[in-house]
Amino acid sequence: MTPDDLSGFFVDPATLRRDEHILLDYSFECVGDPREAAAHLCSEQSTAQWRRIGVDEDFRPRFAAKVLDLQVEGRLDGFSYPIPASTAPTGEVRACRVRIAHPHANFGPRIPNLLSAVCGEGPFFCPGIPILKLLDIHFPDAYLSQFEGPKFGIDGLRERLQAYDRPIFFGVIKPNIGLPPEPFCEAGYQSWLGGLDIAKDDEMLADPDWSPLAERTALLGAARQRAERETGTPKIYLANITDEVDRLLELHDTAVANGANALLLNALPVGLSAARMVRRHTQVPLIAHFPFIAAFSRLEHYGVHARVMTKLQRLAGFDAIIMPGFGPRMFTPEEEVMQCVDACLADMGPIRRSLPVPGGSDWAGTLAGVHARIGSADFGFVPGRGVFGHPHGPRGGAASVRQAWDAIARGIPLAEHARHHPELQAALDAFGAKG
Repeated sequence: MTPDDLSGFFVDPATLRRDEHILLDYSFECVGDPREAAAHLCSEQSTAQWRRIGVDEDFRPRFAAKVLDLQVEGRLDGFSYPIPASTAPTGEVRACRVRIAHPHANFGPRIPNLLSAVCGEGPFFCPGIPILKLLDIHFPDAYLSQFEGPKFGIDGLRERLQAYDRPIFFGVIKPNIGLPPEPFCEAGYQSWLGGLDIAKDDEMLADPDWSPLAERTALLGAARQRAERETGTPKIYLANITDEVDRLLELHDTAVANGANALLLNALPVGLSAARMVRRHTQVPLIAHFPFIAAFSRLEHYGVHARVMTKLQRLAGFDAIIMPGFGPRMFTPEEEVMQCVDACLADMGPIRRSLPVPGGSDWAGTLAGVHARIGSADFGFVPGRGVFGHPHGPRGGAASVRQAWDAIARGIPLAEHARHHPELQAALDAFGAKG
């Protein structure tokens, strides 16, 4: 690019019309001039060729993504990941961070078009930039106002469950996909009696031959209503309707008619646009699960940061977002978990807050740590084996989690509280060495 070509992809922040642009934070590794690399990154995701041969015109003022800030962080001995020799640019490698302003009129309030621009062929096949990661995305209120966002959000879920000033307690019915509907139903029913708010299908259990969704939801829907009568408290059965897009509304209608009063979708496998379609159709809460996201986010220097995916799920309308939680099993740094939690809770203009549900190998003994890290009770807690593998069964497992919260709320050490609560003591004995 000539110096004039470069200048067309840079903008003075003071002159930028912020409400007309989304802001994108990328890290990248390049060979050659970082300014030229950043300009290419803007060009490839927006205008590409910005004028026709022999025509006096320039599409950049209206359509170009533009660099707001560029930081060259240092020189590297090589790229962070091996690049095939036949495609690797040669020369000194620099690590950079850039903030780009992209006119949202280029794609409008359409998530597939947004992703095609900021995560598509343009940025991830940009000349001279083989290593790229989209770190964050920021939306102006003018853009957010074109989305519905969560229908219920945290406040709506709390109202439905009459659950205030505490976490919302989920449980993944186990064994996760192997049980036929009758024993699966009994496990969920017992967990509600023990104190769970939400008993849920596993993200891999949708509509298989051995547990058809119609049969399973009919049994669980009736069991939920029975548990509500017996406990005097509202309960939710969270049914997984993940499937081909053309079946989603059919499965939604079947599950809801049978008494499932919340629905689980694997957000990325079905697609965020499909999730948005279900959100517009449904009158029950919509909960996201995280399959496929790690494939984009796990590498430190390449792909898409998980908090971007969290923001997009919130934008699509999920009332709660299940995400990899704390602890070594989930391979997710604590800082990244907290960034995803913040993406659920931080102000997004007119978009309601989503309930963050960090999970992975949780049980009564890990509840205090999750609460301390998040710093409030605005989260969902989602044990699996910690409830359904409890020595006293699902009812005892759910009770142990509620007893752990009682101890936390009253400032009583868990071991001391367990002396008078056998379910909590059994959890400590069974899971304590692992916790």
